[in-house]
Amino acid sequence: YLVVVGGFLLNVFIHIKSIFLIRGICIMERTFLMIKPDAVQRNLIGEIISRIERKGLKIVGGKFIIPTKDTVNVHYAEHTEKPFFHKLVSFLTSGPVFAMVVEGEDAVAVSRHIIGKTNPTEADPGTIRGDYGLTVGRNIIHGSDSVESAEREINLWFNDDEIYSYEAIRENWLYEE
Repeated sequence: YLVVVGGFLLNVFIHIKSIFLIRGICIMERTFLMIKPDAVQRNLIGEIISRIERKGLKIVGGKFIIPTKDTVNVHYAEHTEKPFFHKLVSFLTSGPVFAMVVEGEDAVAVSRHIIGKTNPTEADPGTIRGDYGLTVGRNIIHGSDSVESAEREINLWFNDDEIYSYEAIRENWLYEE
C-alpha cells in the first residue's frame, strides 16, 4: 500500500500484526518484550520502559497480566525438553508480567541489544540484564529473537484491538528519510 503520513509518501506492508513502514531505507519492525515477574516485584517496570523509550523505540501495545500455563507452554514450546522448562513455566506464572509490543527501526535487533545476553553474568554493563539481572533463571526481561518469533509471540499475547498505530512527532528526529 502507498500511504501519505505527515506529507510523506510511505510504502506500507501489512503482515498480520507486524507492520513494516519504509521511510527511505528505514524499516519499522514490531517486536514482543515481556518484563518478567522478578523485575515486576523489584519495581523495575518504569526503569525498563524508560530505557526502551529513550532509545527511540515506541510502545504500541502493553498490558499487565498473570500468564497462564497454556500461554507460557506455547510461548516457550522450543524448550519443552530442556531441564529448566518446568521451573521457567512455574516462574512466569508466579506473578504478573508486563507484556509489550514495541515498534521502531530494526526493533528486534535494537531491543536485543538494550536487553543484553540471556545470562546476566555475561551481559554488558549498561544493558537491562547487565545492570539488573543476577542469574539466568531470573533474567528480568524476554525479547523476541527474530522478526518471525516476534510475529508469533505478538499473536500469542495480544489481540488486534490491543495494538495501536500512531505517529510520534519524535520520529522525525530519530530516523533519516
